[in-house]
Amino acid sequence: MNLLTSSSVLISLMATVASLPFFLFTLLAGVLADKANRQKLVCAINVWLAAMAAGLAVLAWAQMLNPYLILASVFLLGVGFAFNAPAWTSLVSQIVSDGEFPSASILNGLQLNISGIIGPVLAGFLIPLVGANFVFALNASCFLLVVLAIRRLKPPTVAIGLPSETFFKSFGTVARYVRHVPRLQVVLARNFLFALFISVIPALMPAVGLKALHLSSSQLGFLFTSLGAGSVIGAVFVISWLRARFSPDSVTLLANLLIVLAYLLLAFVRQTEFFFIAAAVAGVGWTISASELWVAAQRVMPNRVRGRVNATVIMISQGAITLGSVIWGSAAAVLGAGTSLFAAAVLFLIALLLSRRLSINFVGNPEERVSGVLSITGDPGAPTSTALTALFPS
Repeated sequence: MNLLTSSSVLISLMATVASLPFFLFTLLAGVLADKANRQKLVCAINVWLAAMAAGLAVLAWAQMLNPYLILASVFLLGVGFAFNAPAWTSLVSQIVSDGEFPSASILNGLQLNISGIIGPVLAGFLIPLVGANFVFALNASCFLLVVLAIRRLKPPTVAIGLPSETFFKSFGTVARYVRHVPRLQVVLARNFLFALFISVIPALMPAVGLKALHLSSSQLGFLFTSLGAGSVIGAVFVISWLRARFSPDSVTLLANLLIVLAYLLLAFVRQTEFFFIAAAVAGVGWTISASELWVAAQRVMPNRVRGRVNATVIMISQGAITLGSVIWGSAAAVLGAGTSLFAAAVLFLIALLLSRRLSINFVGNPEERVSGVLSITGDPGAPTSTALTALFPS
């Protein structure tokens, strides 16, 4: 995108169009994840992703790529990832036990972060040598490898539940569940706030790197590699140490404060090496906080609606990322990326203070805790959760 346009708005829109499908389609994807065979669904989605990546390769080979085609292609890839996310997270949760959730979360994030390290480095080296079309084709082949791996997986058979529901009634079921389980509302509120401010990284970090530090495409790849390296450090060396000594609330708070520090560094540091270090610091905080929120979410949902509830969490988070990308991209166009990063750090710190009463120190079995919730009839007069009141107390 940087080679085709100098517009900071279009560069920031990359994050927006990538996350918008999660807001639009994830709940539908969650219903499919609860009703269809999750393993087959994940395979079908990865075939779609391979087709989209192959289409980009063809367009690049024909020299037909422009900023708007790239944005459209990113959106279509985002559609695939939006349908994949609930099925994938539900499949992982179906395989591991509750006690293994934290470790599974670390491993799941770790493989993504390692890919985030290797991918940008390979792309940064390969694009100047063989062109973007070859990189897109390689990406397509990687999606097909995922299909082969998933087909070999043999997860335990688990009753997904509520087979008598119609497709559209399934949406009402998850709405009732969200309405009557205050802990889930806390998780949704915490995820919204976190996603709103973590969207600063994809929206502003590339803009600062390209416009203020004048990074090349290879250096931009190394910038995201630094972010991924920080995530790996956080997952391998830091998060287990923190979990052994602090509660989930405290671990999340420390991680978010680390992100605030990283934003301040990104706002003021203009030496390339130190800018990369600041990106790594952001990666550490991002992985730790996101992992704790994911574990908290899995601990408040029973398996029979796991796909839909996961979809709801993802939809809220990605909707916040979409909103945040627009906000921070527009702020960068008016105030500049550095000033916007500083403002984001200050506002994030204020949000952490306001959300201090939204605890994620959950214990207990969600199947026992929400017994009867999924079969109740919605009552317009029923009391709602005080999650938002706790967030903004009067």
